Amino acid sequence: MTKIIVPFHLVSPSPWPILASFQLFNLVFLNAKKMNNFHCSTSFLTFTFILMTMVAILWWRDVVREATFENRHTKEVLTGLKLGMILFITSEVFFFLSFFWAFFHCSLSPDIFIGQNWPCKGILSFNPMAIPLMNTLILLSSGMSLTASHHYLLVGNKKKSVIYIFMTVVLGIYFSILQYVEYKEASFSIADSVYGSTFFMATGFHGIHVLIGTIFLGVCLKRMINNHFSSNHHFGFEAAAWYWHFVDVVWLFLYLCIYWFGK
Repeated sequence: MTKIIVPFHLVSPSPWPILASFQLFNLVFLNAKKMNNFHCSTSFLTFTFILMTMVAILWWRDVVREATFENRHTKEVLTGLKLGMILFITSEVFFFLSFFWAFFHCSLSPDIFIGQNWPCKGILSFNPMAIPLMNTLILLSSGMSLTASHHYLLVGNKKKSVIYIFMTVVLGIYFSILQYVEYKEASFSIADSVYGSTFFMATGFHGIHVLIGTIFLGVCLKRMINNHFSSNHHFGFEAAAWYWHFVDVVWLFLYLCIYWFGK
């Protein structure tokens, strides 16, 4: 009779993915109802958001525990995590591709209903040499500082690695502040023709991704200070770096296409 040996170092079945999916669906559904003027309690929407945040925190806590304290992230598990992150970023590429498609569809052949002009009549677009250029330099600098942090982590210099990832987090926060200032100074809104819709949808979702990436890197900074990473076992950091570099590349396309071409 063949004896089946079950490896001990495997991740435990988790309830968080299905719960996170359920809460995310609720959050999107309730936001859609509220935006379309259906009755939706703000307090219930806030409660759903808090639940979603709690599920995410508990899920990440379990992943950190399995990786750092239980030594369950074996080679096979890491392969699955890397594949999952690659597929996630691929889905994000197509997510932003839809915004670029909409933008070029409308800008390359402006409809008669918007005056056959792009930007639409009455729209005063942003100067690409002002805040957008500053934000481009900030994100490029953050990509360099994150790469430096990864390099020093690989060579075992924890002090410099912490300094450079801290700089990356600060630059991410600075980017979000400047984008908020840009939105406050905008002469148009998301309701102002198709230009306003495509502009704020594309740059707004990118801004949300910057906030998520900043939180992601902030968690990595905390874990690095707590000695959760080593030179040969730090996929949490690598995943955050992949995500951040993706955000950098998307911004370059946004800057060139929407701020320069769409001016």
